[in-house]
Amino acid sequence: MHYLALGSTDDIGASCHYLNLAGTGLILDAGVDPETDGVESLPELSLIHDRMGRPVDHVLVTHAHHDHLGALPVLVQQFPNVGVHMTKPTQMLAEVLLPSSARLQRRRLMEGSTTARPLFDADTVEALGYLYEGHNLDAKFDLTGARGEGEVTGQFYHAGHVLGAAGVFLEVQEAGQRRRIFYTSDTHLRSQTIIPGGEYPEDPIDLLLLESTLGSDEEAEQTTRREQEKLFGEAIARALERGGTVLVPVFALGRAQEILALIDRYKQRRIIPDETPVYTNGQMRAVADLYDRTRLASPRLNPDFEVFGVDQQRFPRSDARARQALSKPSIHVTSSGMLFERTLSNKLAQQLVEDERHGIFFVGFSKEGSPGDRLQRAAAEGTEVILDATNGQEAQPVRAEVARFRFSGHSHRQDLVELVGKLRPKKVVLVHGETEAKQWMRDTIQRLYPGTEVILPKQGVEIEL
Repeated sequence: MHYLALGSTDDIGASCHYLNLAGTGLILDAGVDPETDGVESLPELSLIHDRMGRPVDHVLVTHAHHDHLGALPVLVQQFPNVGVHMTKPTQMLAEVLLPSSARLQRRRLMEGSTTARPLFDADTVEALGYLYEGHNLDAKFDLTGARGEGEVTGQFYHAGHVLGAAGVFLEVQEAGQRRRIFYTSDTHLRSQTIIPGGEYPEDPIDLLLLESTLGSDEEAEQTTRREQEKLFGEAIARALERGGTVLVPVFALGRAQEILALIDRYKQRRIIPDETPVYTNGQMRAVADLYDRTRLASPRLNPDFEVFGVDQQRFPRSDARARQALSKPSIHVTSSGMLFERTLSNKLAQQLVEDERHGIFFVGFSKEGSPGDRLQRAAAEGTEVILDATNGQEAQPVRAEVARFRFSGHSHRQDLVELVGKLRPKKVVLVHGETEAKQWMRDTIQRLYPGTEVILPKQGVEIEL
């Protein structure tokens, strides 16, 4: 059994892992790095071409975030005989998100915001879609490769991250011995607003591929979701009482739908006025439709809840109507979550940031140097901010209330360490995290479970397990 990291092992982007299980070649996830464009954003797929003695029989996509899904069309074109597996909701999301990604890449090239040629076009995505096989949770499926020397089976477990997200359980018959592998991908042990906490194998496993996204985030383990929900509701209420507008930048898949469910709860509990208009935009609305269509067939805390049951309007496209929507107390749940340049969130933030009545509330992570990060730093330090450096914008004073609330779709590090105790693996390979995060996870796991071997992989360096 061999493991090879194809994506970066020093950061979170471009999640992609190769496993050779008794002659069967598996790829776990096919993501792109959202911080780069074109071929620079891809994992190192050249490491696994057949000419290097590494077969590629199947790829398993754990969920529809682009850092796990976005390179899939490229991978399938390079390996046209590969089997592609995901949960049925992820398959539905891929049919929406991948064509959207193709259109966005083309638009960014045409408007001059990138020089990178698109990785694929919408026609290619549509042509490849028939290859994707959707599976129900807990249903076993065969993954044995054409040159496999032992049977390999797969099974998806609800990951508690976003709609359709799954951990991957693998079993392989190797040299007369049955070996058990579990890949958490992005996982959350605790319930969110819509999605319940993750589920995991009951019996001990041999190898655990464990995410470590929040491994260096001490603050995450010191907060509770209930506390954050209370503070977030109070912040929205304050801004509305001032006669202000609330901007909530979100990621279109997962966080957007969870935040809408929270806003609905605040209205029902009279934390905010029921008549407060709520505006949404773009891709998150298509994703919300899939949340609603799958509510009876995928894990939910309340299967009766519908995202489009929350009263909301599409953000106006005309400038006059947009100004009117922003002129009265209202809530705007818009993408992107990090306020990237030339997005609606960024444009709205520019209009709101200088007015003390308004609130700009982050509900997720903002990468260092992103416009969202710059705004939060400027608010904390009392300095000015440039939200879109691509168009010659001047620095703006930050007078609006700016705050961040923790609604992560990832488990904090203590929960991940406890998951190691639950699964009792012989070996742990730490993935999907910055170096500092993985080092904390390694040291803590070794201290608490001294019989468990912990491995920090390096991109392109094959490990025999």
